[in-house]
Amino acid sequence: MACLATAALGASAAQVDVAGVKLEDRMDLRGTALQLNGAGVRYKAIFKVYTAGLYVGKKVSTTEEALAAPGPKRVAITMLRDIDANELGKLFTKGVEENSPKSEMVNLIPGLLRMGQMFADQKQLKTGDTFTIDWLPGTGTVITVRGVAQPDPVKEPAFFNALLRIWLGPNPADWKLKDALLGKQ
Repeated sequence: MACLATAALGASAAQVDVAGVKLEDRMDLRGTALQLNGAGVRYKAIFKVYTAGLYVGKKVSTTEEALAAPGPKRVAITMLRDIDANELGKLFTKGVEENSPKSEMVNLIPGLLRMGQMFADQKQLKTGDTFTIDWLPGTGTVITVRGVAQPDPVKEPAFFNALLRIWLGPNPADWKLKDALLGKQ
């Protein structure tokens, strides 16, 4: 019995190494078990910028499945180089604009402005810094930077999906990263 308990505990603590960053293959987000759907590296030209991991309740293999997946979801990001946080915020906003239906943009502007300000307030993200983007039903999108949750979640589900499309949309930030997040690599 003790061996089974130890084996189960070991199985629940498995990690995936992505460019030297350890990601748990399973996690608990406010009482909901999530699994790592996929993870990869965001490249800009030849430079590694960050790792990203997508956590969902059950595995998905398409953008549509990821957007429609019920329950909490998480995108976990670890910086692989120092970057101006304001610049990263602008790139995320551009990624939302390039991947969201034009009809949704007017409703996304308040959340994008708050997210842009949050990144501007950070000044710089350094190698090893982490942030998460969580969808919590009933709460909204919560962005946590360096372990500190930002105040005032964005309540609209469309906002989290718009952020998710940065990596999974028709014009993703990085095609290889899109495939990795969808578990295709």
